[in-house]
Amino acid sequence: FILLKDFMMDAPIFKSNPNFVPKDGTGLNPLLQNYWMVIHPPTLFLGFATTLVPFAYSLAGLWLGKYKEWIRPALPWALFSALILGIGILMGAYWAYETLNFGGYWNWDPVENAVYVPWLVLVAAIHGMIIFNNRKASLRTTIILSLSVFLLILYSTFLTRSGILGNASVHSFTDLGLSGQLLTYLLSFVLATIGILAYRWKSIPSQKEETSLYSREFWMFLGILVLLLAAFQVLLMTSVPVFNTISKALGFEQQWAPPADAPKFYSDWQIWFSMLIALLSGIGQYVYWIKIDKNKLLDSLYIPFVISLILAAIAVLVFDVREIPYILFLFFSIFSLVANCIMLFTIIQKNTSLSGGALSHIGVALMMIGVLFSSGYSKVVSLNKSGLLYSKDFSTDMNRDNILLFYNETQKMAQYKVTYKGLRMEAANANSFINPADINLLEIKNTATANKDIFKKEEKIFTKGDTIKILAENSFYEIEFEDTTGGKFTLFPRAQVNPQMGLLASPDIKHSLGFDLYAHVSSIPDPVEDKKWKDAEKQVVSIKDTFFIGDYIAVLDKMEGLKAVENVVLGPEDVAVKAHIRLLTQKGEELLHPVFVIKDKMLGLIPDQRNDLGIKISFSFIDPEKEQFTFSSQIAQKEWVILKAMKKPGINLLWSGAFILVVGISLAINRRYREFKLGRDKNTEINLYK
Repeated sequence: FILLKDFMMDAPIFKSNPNFVPKDGTGLNPLLQNYWMVIHPPTLFLGFATTLVPFAYSLAGLWLGKYKEWIRPALPWALFSALILGIGILMGAYWAYETLNFGGYWNWDPVENAVYVPWLVLVAAIHGMIIFNNRKASLRTTIILSLSVFLLILYSTFLTRSGILGNASVHSFTDLGLSGQLLTYLLSFVLATIGILAYRWKSIPSQKEETSLYSREFWMFLGILVLLLAAFQVLLMTSVPVFNTISKALGFEQQWAPPADAPKFYSDWQIWFSMLIALLSGIGQYVYWIKIDKNKLLDSLYIPFVISLILAAIAVLVFDVREIPYILFLFFSIFSLVANCIMLFTIIQKNTSLSGGALSHIGVALMMIGVLFSSGYSKVVSLNKSGLLYSKDFSTDMNRDNILLFYNETQKMAQYKVTYKGLRMEAANANSFINPADINLLEIKNTATANKDIFKKEEKIFTKGDTIKILAENSFYEIEFEDTTGGKFTLFPRAQVNPQMGLLASPDIKHSLGFDLYAHVSSIPDPVEDKKWKDAEKQVVSIKDTFFIGDYIAVLDKMEGLKAVENVVLGPEDVAVKAHIRLLTQKGEELLHPVFVIKDKMLGLIPDQRNDLGIKISFSFIDPEKEQFTFSSQIAQKEWVILKAMKKPGINLLWSGAFILVVGISLAINRRYREFKLGRDKNTEINLYK
């Protein structure tokens, strides 16, 4: 922590100017300028850190030879870690959904996977602890899983911070020179853990009696196995860059390639694991709470199975689900939802505090259904039906899935009429978007004054002359939508042209009960490139005359003498005149105000330039005797954006399911902590047949 000039004293810049201060950097990556990124990383870090607690309990149990006693105090902490880590993951997913423009919330990026895998193993470890509480079984499995979670957290830290995923991940993690330290830290924990586990392995009690096929332990163990298989599949492919590095270090270079289409590759595998998890979470609740035998198992599952089959059939027909894997996934998710809802209703009649597990499974089932529809049946509604290519440099998808909108011209898009209303700037002191034509930028950075009264809906937020603080880094584009019922709403997708990263666009989202309308700009005019104005056209008009400016009809309403002109000091002999020209457009009237100034016997012409309309007009001459005015007008390409819009059906099922999952785990934490405080060694669960 020393000054750069103290470290690089011999650098030429400091020799020539010892007090040289480098310019400020380009600032935080624009995509990270989001409130979720303020709370998402610390939450994830808290989730990472708290996995140390069950790891420490388990390791202490091995060290002291107390193989069973550690589980009861460790279980509430394991649940707390699962809760916080899960919330952190969901925060990251929602950040991606509302900030990035790929239209999703999970992209199977290696850094995302490095968080997902430990969470799955942690959930498996929790179920192992519950099995041991019930039957004093699966102790060795529970110990291994509890130890593995923290080791996987260390491994994920190594993956993300060592730079080894630099060419495989969109996350900008580079090698900061810590890779050796991280690897040493990881290997130290792994070797120490394996050593203690191997030393105590034979002393760890094991279950001698066989587990019944109809026992709760058997079905929970199946669930643990599926969770581990799902985690292993993701971990194996995420670690491909690690395998390549190891092979290179050993002297033979083997360049295994990560999946070319990662979302499709992982989804094609994980959908089958998810089906099994949904099925087992439905069956497992019945077996867990009810003492059930071979004859009663099918009878108990008959009603939820039939209800699920009917609901799934209706959903398949209504939403036109045709793919076999999707149909199966939908059925198993609905089965899990129905079975757990039935059990939840039964449980809360006996003891509400025991409902955490069923509620958590309901949340997961809703999330699965939400993922299926929001990802599998996301639909692009901004299709290009003009028959023209926007640019030969654009990809096929870009030319096909985007709609070109010119300023104030309405286009048909699916069931909407869409109108681009213009570029907007964000006012910091009113949390609103304003038209650049309504303000005058000052020399003071990011400061402007209102040149008219500015309204937000019906409320006046600025009075003419007010000073406005502008958040000038981002630009917003006002897009008005009108549906078939005449209902209107407005979206303001954001874009920023970053010198290093190019166009960075973030969506704006219209939330509704059944779906989200998700829209972002795909291309905008280059803000640096000057407009290409056509040759000027001169026209001589009188007051109330009608004339043409490009394709627009214009009317010269009146002339107004000015006593003051902005940035011009008028003397007693000086003259200034402002024209009031009314421009008739498709969406109403626009006003133009070129100014004619004679100062110190010198002529000054101040044009009115409207980039949104592609119009620039100025005075050329005034003939006071004939009361005629000559105007010079030029036209250019008027303002435009290329927009992509998608429908995301069922997305609210995902977010509501996540909320229910959080509530369920919270109830489970409360229950297990109370059991620990009361010192109960035996399971306090109930037999719902009683």
